[in-house]
Amino acid sequence: MNRDILRIAVPNIISNITVPLMGIASTIIAGRVGGDDAATTIGALSIGVTIFNFIYWNTSFLRMGTSGLTAQAYGAGDDRESTLMLWRSIVVALGVGLVAFMLQYPIGELSIRFMSTDDVSLDSIIAKYFYTRIWAVPAGIMLFAFNGWLTGMQNAVIPMAVAIVVNLIHIACSYLFSIVGTMGLEGIALGSVVAQWTGVVIMVIIITTKYRKHLVRVSRSEVFDLGAMRRFFAINGDIIIRTFCLVAVYTFFTKASADSGDKNILAVNAILLQLFTLFSYMNDGFAYAAEALTGRFIGARDANSLRRCIKLCLIWCFAVSFIFIGVYIGWWRDIFALLVSPEQGNVATLQSVAEEYIGWIIFIPLAAAMPFVMDGIMVGATRSRIMRNSMIGASICFFVLLYGTRWAIGNNAIWLAFSMYMLLRGVFQYFMSDRLRDIYKEAES
Repeated sequence: MNRDILRIAVPNIISNITVPLMGIASTIIAGRVGGDDAATTIGALSIGVTIFNFIYWNTSFLRMGTSGLTAQAYGAGDDRESTLMLWRSIVVALGVGLVAFMLQYPIGELSIRFMSTDDVSLDSIIAKYFYTRIWAVPAGIMLFAFNGWLTGMQNAVIPMAVAIVVNLIHIACSYLFSIVGTMGLEGIALGSVVAQWTGVVIMVIIITTKYRKHLVRVSRSEVFDLGAMRRFFAINGDIIIRTFCLVAVYTFFTKASADSGDKNILAVNAILLQLFTLFSYMNDGFAYAAEALTGRFIGARDANSLRRCIKLCLIWCFAVSFIFIGVYIGWWRDIFALLVSPEQGNVATLQSVAEEYIGWIIFIPLAAAMPFVMDGIMVGATRSRIMRNSMIGASICFFVLLYGTRWAIGNNAIWLAFSMYMLLRGVFQYFMSDRLRDIYKEAES
């Protein structure tokens, strides 16, 4: 069972790590582009990335919804159903991607106005970043569909390889366009466009060649079967609400940082959030393993394997959390120094501000260990309603803590609310599933 878990988790961890590393690289490039005013460019990048997180995370239901249903089809040995899931996810991804692209101007203007910092020059930089990177959105949504289908098919190696290639291209192009080509933050955005469309082309080539034997011929009426599509959208509808809450939390995290009126706090919170993101993508690898194997064992009606899988995934996640706590305690200054150029005049100020809040980054890995695995279990079991309700409850707690304590403890309120939000997600899912008994019963039926 450990081999099965690691076979899926390790490639996903490797591919996931490239995402925050890409964010770290983008932060470093933004800092160097900004020169003496690095806080402004890092803050602008943070707000721009937050806007795209709002778009991408609200369309990530495609990956999660596709993964669970495909994994159950795989466990049952049903090639026809897994092929239909691929086509359905592609059709929905194309539709959503095109709609988002066509609505770029209202989305962009509303987002920039909502995240406005009352700094006209900063808003102008954010706008240029947004209207360049928007061309990558259809490709990014397509990659969600492909990754979800491959995860359900128990294949973590292809998403890993493609993610590494995409992120390396992103970093290389961002450096080339921003530093060499002097495009500033627009260069980082253009790097994303080139990288993600390259990823789509690679995915199409690999899936059509490697899975040729498993992809059976299906008709259009089967793809658009009303009952199947209704189930697909019912599951995804819950995930959309769940993801909307997730995005709202991250968006208001950044907005609350910007509302502080201190560019140093905005920049430090953005950098510290990168440290948390590095941990989250590590543990998310075991969430991928949990969702793929949970769906597979439910499809195969193997309750004993399901119990062992869930137990071991939880153990792995807590082990990773304690490792990160040790790393952050011992080397957070060294990691922080990698994100801020020593040539910048305000580096000492940024590190001094970070020292006030680093305790939260040390605590969060423990608070966030359980939610990742619980998310994976619920995705594999297609218990999207539990995911939705637990996320709503945790998000309400986030906003109550944020705005109920901010007047008293300032920026600490942002981190307190975020930490409790992460912890409560896992706790709520555990008890809403009757301490996972409902999941086990599904594999026994």
